[in-house]
Amino acid sequence: MTYHGGRRRFLEVTGAAGVAALAGCIGDNGGDGNRLIWHAGGTGGTYFPLSNEFKTIVEDNTDFSLNVQSTGASVENVGSLADGSADFALIQNDIASFAKDGTGIDAFQDNPINTLRGVATLYPETITLVTLAGNDIASLEDLSGATINTGDLGSGTQVNALQILESVGISDFEEQNAGFSQASEQLANGDIDAAFVVGGWPVGAIEDLANTNDIVIVPIEGENREAIKEDASWFSDDTIPGGTYSGVDEDIETVAVQAMIATHADVSADTVETVTAAIFDNLGDLSIKTDFISVDSAQDGMSIELHEGAAAYFDT
Repeated sequence: MTYHGGRRRFLEVTGAAGVAALAGCIGDNGGDGNRLIWHAGGTGGTYFPLSNEFKTIVEDNTDFSLNVQSTGASVENVGSLADGSADFALIQNDIASFAKDGTGIDAFQDNPINTLRGVATLYPETITLVTLAGNDIASLEDLSGATINTGDLGSGTQVNALQILESVGISDFEEQNAGFSQASEQLANGDIDAAFVVGGWPVGAIEDLANTNDIVIVPIEGENREAIKEDASWFSDDTIPGGTYSGVDEDIETVAVQAMIATHADVSADTVETVTAAIFDNLGDLSIKTDFISVDSAQDGMSIELHEGAAAYFDT
């Protein structure tokens, strides 16, 4: 099916599990006593392994246990926080802003998630547009007529991918929707021409693909990048350093959003402060995104109201 973009087509994201409850009603708390539910993302991205490192830290330093679950990421995770089936989740700061304001995505349109609360921002989530060397795609313009995986249906990745394509005028393409790991398999099998991946580099699924295939990271730069940032202010400049992925030796210019920890208003202040303190008092135990995650930067790009428990920690 040929994709036909309109001015707001990139916002028409539907069908993600957990978004049905986005009318703003909060259900029973997802945790059971000291057991907390933490929604991450796909296993091939950064959210899942980082969340499991948070799990280890929290369980080693508090009486809480964390049940980390793989999900379709940001949009689905907002739904889980909205209906109370998750206590904490990783989401993108742009998706958090959409949810808070009740705009930007059809699932949120006129249904602001008033109970959504921020805990901390973490690191830039790089937009990586990956293809194989034999696909002759070297620029965004080369995506016209291509088959593109834009990320899981309803994910923040899909929102970002469709925004980028619309901003640069790419409307004639075949859209596929799958997580990072499956997208890598699709590329390797020749089922798609390119895939958008959103996550802190290095993304495991891209690393695996690069170890067995000659990949190309398509730059998002120059006038294209300026047009994208003009249309969507949540994007910022970013660079994927040369050597991040096997066979990609040059720095690649692109854009990024921001990853953040979110919760909801029904989680107690003591719980949020305890979990926040456990993580940020023990950052030395992390092995992922250690150059970016810090107490000093934990409110940079915070796009929603801070939970009182997080505020108590960071104000101390």
